[in-house]
Amino acid sequence: EVQLVESGGGSVQAGGSLTLSCVASGFTFDDYAIGWFRQAPWKHRERVVCINSSRSSTHYGESPRGRFTMSIGTAKNTVFLQMNSLKPEDTAVYYCEAGHLRVNCRHTNDYDHWGEGTKVSVSS
Repeated sequence: EVQLVESGGGSVQAGGSLTLSCVASGFTFDDYAIGWFRQAPWKHRERVVCINSSRSSTHYGESPRGRFTMSIGTAKNTVFLQMNSLKPEDTAVYYCEAGHLRVNCRHTNDYDHWGEGTKVSVSS
């Protein structure tokens, strides 16, 4: 059974930092594009960052670029999202997603599996 389990969300003041984690199981991790997406109330889901299945390219969304960093753990089934200089507009539910053999990873329809999300709230 494919599982993606996010953790690490919480409440933080603007300017603060959080690190989200995603533990993947039930599939061959190296065959999948991995993405972090987020969805704020009343808004569409948007890409935070993704890496394609060949690990040859990483794409950050415009707002997170320069503040957020995605990394893959040494165990290779864990993905991290380090978020610095958080802003109130970063408030959202953050989802970890996986797409099988995806050369491109930028769009939500590139993904086959996703977790239940972890909530991030940033106060001003």
